[in-house]
Amino acid sequence: MQKILFNFRSMLLSTGIISSAVSQTVVAANKAKSEKPNIIFIIADDMGYGDLACYGNKIVKTPYIDQLAHDGLRFTQAYAGSAVSSPSRCCLLTGKNTGHSRIRNNFAQAGGIVGDKNGSPIRRANLLETDTTLALMLHGVGYHSILINKWHQDGFNIHAGPLDRGFDEFKGWLISTPESNLPYYYPAKRYNNRELISIPENQNGVQGKHNNDISTDEAIRFIDENKTKPFFLYLAYDTPHEPYVIKDLGVYKNADLSQTARTYAALITHMDNNVGRVLHELDAKGLRDNTVVIFISDNGGAVMAPREELKCNGNLRGIKGNLYEGGIRVPLIARWPKHFPAGKTSEAIIYFPDFMPTLAEITGAKAVQHIDGMSILPTLKGSKQDTEKRFLYWEFPNQTQAVRWGKWKAIRTSWNKALELYDLDNDISEKVDVANQNPMVIENIENYLKTARTESENWPTVK
Repeated sequence: MQKILFNFRSMLLSTGIISSAVSQTVVAANKAKSEKPNIIFIIADDMGYGDLACYGNKIVKTPYIDQLAHDGLRFTQAYAGSAVSSPSRCCLLTGKNTGHSRIRNNFAQAGGIVGDKNGSPIRRANLLETDTTLALMLHGVGYHSILINKWHQDGFNIHAGPLDRGFDEFKGWLISTPESNLPYYYPAKRYNNRELISIPENQNGVQGKHNNDISTDEAIRFIDENKTKPFFLYLAYDTPHEPYVIKDLGVYKNADLSQTARTYAALITHMDNNVGRVLHELDAKGLRDNTVVIFISDNGGAVMAPREELKCNGNLRGIKGNLYEGGIRVPLIARWPKHFPAGKTSEAIIYFPDFMPTLAEITGAKAVQHIDGMSILPTLKGSKQDTEKRFLYWEFPNQTQAVRWGKWKAIRTSWNKALELYDLDNDISEKVDVANQNPMVIENIENYLKTARTESENWPTVK
């Protein structure tokens, strides 16, 4: 029905039945804000490199995200900040890799605040007031920002939510308030800024309204309310993070798949439909050409994902929680009409810390100092940019380290083990360790690793 009404309105405009004053109002509003584009990050949770049709999946249907890729730039060598959620999002928000970031793993080894997970005491760290986030940087050049759904930077500190770290609005859930996302995907309670409110449709265990739909409704309202000023929308879906729960399996109801695979695929397609709703809202409000849309995943497919049935991580080795390609290489799509090329694929080597300097250049924001990323705006605009000479770094403190340097991928699976080395140009699945055949490459990477990281009070190095 929405599509029919939208087409009907277009027909009226073309025949002059709708007053030209309406069109002029839209044009004037867009012209007034054309100097700074809107910024939208849409973040999937635990989506593997191979989960989308536009990345080769033969079963999962994602027509709206595929269309976004058709209209924009699709990256084949894009990397998350980490192989698990909290540190990966920290890298995205602060421009620092896990050798320098505030949060380097989901659970801290020291400091932080002690809380409970599944009946066991754990520590979590959180972003501090001294940490500059994307929202804080964009606020300095007039952006109004919102974080919708998953923050995961508060640890167990109720005073370290999005509103305390640069965002103007917040709708979603916090680690420090477990009841704000229970039951998962059909929450009975949810934050509206600092107020914990009830979701009427999901009371008393009723699966009335899925979290993807709730989050998208909030995103659409935000776009409508801020259409005349530059905005930053950080829309972080839970999909397809476990536990895999959705009431309507849609086209997968009778598919020849396991129940887990049916539910997993339905979650992704359901999120895709909601991404389509967001993109339609931009079109309906005349904001398409003046909005940068970036779709990403925070890390690779998880251990419980139906990886064999659905090829969630494609032909990559590894999964969420480790630093092989399957844990950190992720789908990434960027669209900005008339600025980024449409329907193109980029093999540029980029990762989450690159977004802070890139958005600074796009928006004219003051560059943040002491970060690990580089502006990839030339790449996004379709120009040749050398992203291969630098070192990209990841770590799980006192556990594993990984480096990407041009075609080379080095990984240390234990803190004191020798480096493994893979030639990703010829061995994307990381099957053949060629460290012994390339001693000079290993030496260069080892020399880099001596300066790759700083100490962290939350993850002190175990000698």
